[in-house]
Amino acid sequence: MILTFPDKTKREFPSGVTPAEVAAIIGQGLKKVALAAKVNGRLVDLDTPIQSDADIKIITYEDDEGKEIFWHSTAHIMASAILHLYPKAKLAIGPAIPNDFSARFYYDIDLPQPLTEDDLGAIEAEMSKIIAKDLPFKRLEIPIEKAIKKFNDEGDIYKAEMVSEFESETVSLYTHGDFIDMCRGPHIPSTGKVKAFKLLSVAGSYWRGDENKKMLWRIYGVSFPEKKMLKEHLEKLEQAKLCDHRILGKALDLFSINDDIGPGLVLWHPKGAIVRNIIENFWREEHLKNGYELVYSPHIAKINLWHKSGHLDFYRDSMFDPMPVEGQQYQLKPMNCPFHIYIYKNKKRSYRDLPFRWAELGTVYRFERSGVLHGLSRVRGFTQDDAHVFCRPDQLEDELLKLLDFNLFFLKAFGFNEYETHLSTQPEKYVGSQEIWDKATEALKMALRKKELEYKMDPGAGVFYGPKIDVHIKDAFGRAWQCTTIQVDFNLPEKFGITYTGEDGSEHQTVMVHRALLGSIERFFGVLVEHYAGNFPVWLAPVQVKILLVVDEVNDYADRIADMFVSSGVRVEVDKRNQKIGYKIREAETLKIPYMLIVGKKEASEGKVSVRKHRIGDIGLTDPRSILAELLQKIKTRSID
Repeated sequence: MILTFPDKTKREFPSGVTPAEVAAIIGQGLKKVALAAKVNGRLVDLDTPIQSDADIKIITYEDDEGKEIFWHSTAHIMASAILHLYPKAKLAIGPAIPNDFSARFYYDIDLPQPLTEDDLGAIEAEMSKIIAKDLPFKRLEIPIEKAIKKFNDEGDIYKAEMVSEFESETVSLYTHGDFIDMCRGPHIPSTGKVKAFKLLSVAGSYWRGDENKKMLWRIYGVSFPEKKMLKEHLEKLEQAKLCDHRILGKALDLFSINDDIGPGLVLWHPKGAIVRNIIENFWREEHLKNGYELVYSPHIAKINLWHKSGHLDFYRDSMFDPMPVEGQQYQLKPMNCPFHIYIYKNKKRSYRDLPFRWAELGTVYRFERSGVLHGLSRVRGFTQDDAHVFCRPDQLEDELLKLLDFNLFFLKAFGFNEYETHLSTQPEKYVGSQEIWDKATEALKMALRKKELEYKMDPGAGVFYGPKIDVHIKDAFGRAWQCTTIQVDFNLPEKFGITYTGEDGSEHQTVMVHRALLGSIERFFGVLVEHYAGNFPVWLAPVQVKILLVVDEVNDYADRIADMFVSSGVRVEVDKRNQKIGYKIREAETLKIPYMLIVGKKEASEGKVSVRKHRIGDIGLTDPRSILAELLQKIKTRSID
């Protein structure tokens, strides 16, 4: 039997060899860190026999799949500890959460008593005992009818509900020690692989996110194969807490969310609105430079539009209830795309006209459950930097390549140079033919290859009408945030009958590309706040210069300086309060003002200013015109220093 490794080397092994044995033969070092394996693209446990020729990769914690397996296994360990301490507990779900920096796994639990963070220490102690026993994870499969009976007999109502929805003939279970749980796996070889962990918090969570169902207790945690990794992560968590955009948004007077108005609905304060306006103006200017035209669309539409587009079939749970208007049902828009389609359909289009690139900062509305709302990251009303490209099939390749370049230009402009690219493929529920999906997916792959962009496959994560490229930017803490999405769509053009007249005089179907570069403006703003810890680059800072007066006698001189800066387009505030200069400086530092110009009698008599830079300190006595020139250069180049 021949096994082929990721580096394309081949080795012969006896039939029935397990990945664990393969890892041991390759080397003791690999055996020690092996967590699972990928055989012919399928993740399996290390003790799974391989019966025929196959491609194989040994999975370690260095792999994304390895991390998820490690964290999910820790969730099982936590669940078993909880059952030891609370025998009447009922388990719901306990997944790994790879895209959440603050936690890496959780488990939802139904308990007959309240659970607080004071209880986490006892759970951790019990987990440590289970880990110390180095219990092996073992997989078994049973008929689905037997599984349903087992969970019903044992009163595991959540597991019974889930397994009753399965369409397979069998269900897989995993055990370690006296614990058994339904799970597709794979898992780490044994509990002893977990060398460091921490339970972080307890929160309420409705079963399946439905507030009409029972409230469960959700416990979040992190785990690692080395103690130093846990220490580093906890330190980063503490740093990130100080940069929470919800805290900084209030401290810097950027935005607020008021329950009297409604959860998840953002009020932009003047300073936050200035930053948003800078972002949006830059966005508009660059789109116009790159051949886009700007459009606007309404906030509501007849409900039949959303039936036709498919959004009601696939996103109904995320849409607000319809509203009656003169005997007809209207719906708040969750997306902008159908409106752009109807702009296209407003008249006949020729092959000579294409492509059309239409962009809109369109505000949309999603019904997010109150339990998942989170500052600017998860809201109910938000603005997408949306655009749609309508083109001929022969233009698609060039348009995708331009889009990727445009996207990286935007990310770099805001200081994001690290990112991960994902290619999301056909989901379980979709519209259109397989041929169309294959064509769209191949177009995206081709564009990524031509731009030599490394990407990861994200099977089944496409939208219902097409596959997509997602770009996850990495912030100063190494956290990944999904912003950019580029989606090739042959399905909605077919559904809405959007065509162009070809050179041959007949009608041909138009190709549509959906794309957002920054994603939600609200969410992107929150990421910016946390990435820079509120210390915006000069070009984005709501107040770029604060002039601090030492004495009243220099008011006129300070006003002349302020007028010079303001007339050049610099955002300036003048602090004439009767406060000590030390107090004014400390306050300006707290508000993270990039430049502070201190003006006293000495400065006024010499026609200069004393300059302080945020986080740097005193620069010295300087001609205000040289500071203005420095500022204007930073603004012009959008410097992030």
